[in-house]
Order: sequence, then C-alpha cells, then structure tokens
Amino acid sequence: MSGKADPRQAGDGSTSRTRLDRGRGALGPALELVHTGRAPTRAVLTAELGVTRATAGAVAAELEALGLIRVDARPGAAAGSQGRPSHRLAVAENGPVALAAQVHADGFRAALVGLGGRIVATAPGCEVVDADPAKVLASVVMAGAELLRETGRRCVGAGLAVPSAVAEPEGLALNPLHLAWPAGAPVRDIFAEQVRAAGIDGPAFAANDVNLAALAEHRHGAGRGARDLLCVATGHRGVGGALVLDGRLHRGSSGLALEVGHLTVHPEGRPCHCGSRGCLDVETDPLAFLTAAGRDPGPEVSLLQQSIDLVRHHYDDPGVRTATEALIDRLGLGLAGLVNILNPDRIILGGLHRTLLDADPDRLRAVVADRSLWGQSGGVPILPCTLDHNSLVGAAELAWQPVLDDPLRALT
Repeated sequence: MSGKADPRQAGDGSTSRTRLDRGRGALGPALELVHTGRAPTRAVLTAELGVTRATAGAVAAELEALGLIRVDARPGAAAGSQGRPSHRLAVAENGPVALAAQVHADGFRAALVGLGGRIVATAPGCEVVDADPAKVLASVVMAGAELLRETGRRCVGAGLAVPSAVAEPEGLALNPLHLAWPAGAPVRDIFAEQVRAAGIDGPAFAANDVNLAALAEHRHGAGRGARDLLCVATGHRGVGGALVLDGRLHRGSSGLALEVGHLTVHPEGRPCHCGSRGCLDVETDPLAFLTAAGRDPGPEVSLLQQSIDLVRHHYDDPGVRTATEALIDRLGLGLAGLVNILNPDRIILGGLHRTLLDADPDRLRAVVADRSLWGQSGGVPILPCTLDHNSLVGAAELAWQPVLDDPLRALT
C-alpha cells in the first residue's frame, strides 16, 4: 500500500491533510504502539489512541510515508469481529535503523536495530577491550559504520551500553569496575565524537547495560505489560539491576539508581570492589560460580558462557549442583530484599541468573517468598529474560526514542 490515506476514509486531499493535522500529536504514540507490538491492526490503533477511524488512517499513512511502518490492506488481513477486515500494521522491514554498541568485560559488539527491536545486522565481536575508551569506542563505531555501508540503511542515531553506572547529565562512566577504563570516563561524549567522525547521522547516547536490558525487555520481551518491572542480571562480570516504573526507566536523580550489585547477601563472603564483603556482585556472578564449582576459568570463551554451559550440561555433577544451589540461595536473598523495598509486579532475570532460574525455579521462588513480606502474601512472578541481546536492543531504544517522541521532527 502507498503512503496515502485510504480515499474512502480520508476524502479529498484537503480533508486528509486536516485529519493528519489534528492527529499529528498522535504520530509518536501511534509509532510506539506499533513498535512495541501493541497495535497490530488499524482498528486497535484507533481504539488505543482514542481518535476517529479516519484520523487513525491518516496517522498510519503518514508513518508509512516516513518509511517507518507498513500498512497491509489486503483482504483477510487481521480481520475484526464485524465488518470488513482491519488493515494490518507492522514495522517497515527495510526502514531506518539505529546503531547499537555494547562494551563488556569480554569484548564489544556493534549491531543495527530496526523498529520493533529487530536486529538487522551484527558485526563480529571483539574479545579484547583496550584500557583507552576512545580506542574501544572508535573500533565499535567503525564496525557499525561498516554495517551501515553494507546495508545502505538510513541511521536515526546511536546508543551505547556499558557495564557501569552512567551519571547524568554528563554521561560519565563512574565505575567501570570490570574494564580497565578510568573512573569517570566521559563515555557519552567520546562515543558521540566517534559517531560524528564516522559520518553517522543522528544523536548519540550512552547508558548502563542492565538498564538498557530492562528497557528492551519491557518493550519487546519478558517484561512487556508489567507496570513495575525489576530486572536483575549478571553481565560478563558483576551484577546489575534496573527498574521500570509505569513504563519509564527509573534512573534516579542523576542516573545512578538500582546499583543492586552491592547488596550484601553473605556478610562473611568475598571482598568486593566497593570495599564491602559478600555483595551480590561478587557472590552471584560468573566468576563466583566457577570458583564455587571448583572450575578454573579457561580462555576459550567468556566467563559468562563457561558458567552457563556448566549449569546446562553438567548439572548432575555434585559440585556443580552444590554451587548452583548456593548461588540461587544468595540471589534469592538479594531479590527478597529488593521485593521488600520496591514491591515490583514482575521480576526478570538475565545472564547467568536466567540460567540459575531455569535450573531450579522452585528453589529460587521459594527463597524469595520465604524472605520477603510481599512474596509471602501472594508471590511475585520471576521470569527469565527472553531477548538474547537485550542490552544491544536497549541501546538502540535510546537512539529510537527521539523518533518515537516526534517522528516528523526527527526524520524530516
């Protein structure tokens, strides 16, 4: 279908323009509904926006003209309960993309991500992270620029996920503990400079990797539909947390909220980088698991992948099972404390924590229920994250947000 509104609904050109003008403020909300899969048809879009059918048609047509969505009016497509079938809406398969970049303790990766959280292309990951953030970010942006050249896609902007709290408004990586980067590195400005140097259009953003994982899961994965969503995840090293409240990522007053890795879950446990002992960060991450299981980390693959493989393929080994149960108990203790404070309506787990949940879901849920007041009164659903590259998808969400806020302003 073309980018023009259905003439049977829109009337002449003047009437169509009038309806679009009235619905211009609905362009962003409409795009977000399609982007998150909550408006698969024009009928649903009409109901969700609270506008007339004709206005919804004009809005959908404008978004299609911008190359953002596809309107399918073929007979039989997504029929409603009465009358003729409603037009089906989907993100444009060949539309613009965002450049997403992620840096972690075991390397970095670049990807192109379209609307709907769909990864269009990825560059081979690098397994060495230089101590100079400018060198690392130059390399990852270069990889992303090559993907853009290969695909010929329009780029709306770039987002970066890093394993550190990122202070706002300066965009400083305050505690990149598992990288050799200096504390307080201005990662957002460095990233933006590299993006500009590569000739990539659009704004550049940076944020904590688990925050971005939570954002991606809330929009496209296991957190969809949750009002107050708690995400806890192991990265390649350490543990992070994030909270989505009423559909918005909770950042705190300066972007530093939910540093859950430094909750104490074993007072006599391992020394932590923060100066305390027995923090979630050093008691339930991949290195802690491998150590508890009596395994020496190898250089072949990341610590995260080694830990996941050990649980999945050697759970019958008594040492692996004992280590798994110990980590589940400490993770459950940390989650219970968070439930008491935050009262979320859903918890999602990523990285090694997702694998621990899969290994013994009843044990983890029982620990949380036993140790939390709200867990005892009804239980909080604890689910695995479902997006394999949620931090990358979340990084792309940063770049897509200006488009979701105002598609016309961002793209014209």
